[in-house]
Amino acid sequence: MGTTLQDVAGKKVLVTGAAMGMGRLFAERALAEGATTVVLWDVDKDALAQTRDELDTDGGRVRIDVVDVSDRAAVQDAATAVLTDVGTIEVLVNNAGVVRGNHYFWETDTEHDTEFTMSVNALGPMLVARQFLPAMIESDAPCRLVNLASAAGLTANPRMASYAASKWAVVGWSESVRLELEQAGHQHVRVTTVCPYYIKTGMFDGAHSAPLLPLLEPEDVVAETWSAMLRGKSFVVMPKTVLLSEAVKGIVPGGVRDFLADRVLGIYHTMDDFQGRPEQQS
Repeated sequence: MGTTLQDVAGKKVLVTGAAMGMGRLFAERALAEGATTVVLWDVDKDALAQTRDELDTDGGRVRIDVVDVSDRAAVQDAATAVLTDVGTIEVLVNNAGVVRGNHYFWETDTEHDTEFTMSVNALGPMLVARQFLPAMIESDAPCRLVNLASAAGLTANPRMASYAASKWAVVGWSESVRLELEQAGHQHVRVTTVCPYYIKTGMFDGAHSAPLLPLLEPEDVVAETWSAMLRGKSFVVMPKTVLLSEAVKGIVPGGVRDFLADRVLGIYHTMDDFQGRPEQQS
């Protein structure tokens, strides 16, 4: 069985955090390629309805569900309804996420910052994938699981400790599931882990670029992610210069690495003026 897809024509796609930003762009791409059904999940009821009305020009191809991905019962109920009404989801994009920053960890609120961030960013993708993976595995068609992590899931950075922790969790979990699927012989289900630098979606308003680390256009991230997903590629890092940090870890002493990132390149100050969006998933 081939593992590369040309497009998602005839497939059923589900995107979380789909009311705006990259989630909406993923939905647009799926519809443009001829997906039979695109399921949009988000916590923002009004924005979700507006997105459906604007995208579903053919009528009947877009389904929306108001779902908090950090709520296990809500995810289970919504997933059961989707599997019953729509059938096996063949492309699942775990895009929903939140950002908290511009404070040192000891200055943050445990419930509204740390627990909230971890529940949405780390636990959310696990809860969603757990509901849809069994049907993907039982399917005889190529299926895809895309998990949006972050460059912060590879490289530590001040003023975003909880966010970095949540994305490190996503990277470790996503890569482990990929290996489990391969080990269990389910080669038709491919996992793509995506680690972009700051994206211009509004979630990172106020965050700064750094030398060799430009702010990313959401359209570019979606395009590269989509291409990798179709090919069954396991990892996407944007920009590629993020990988330099990974290489440096094993070569340059920690003190020297911190000096370069802090005093020379200014990477450790990219969140100093972070504002972000109001408290919401996207």
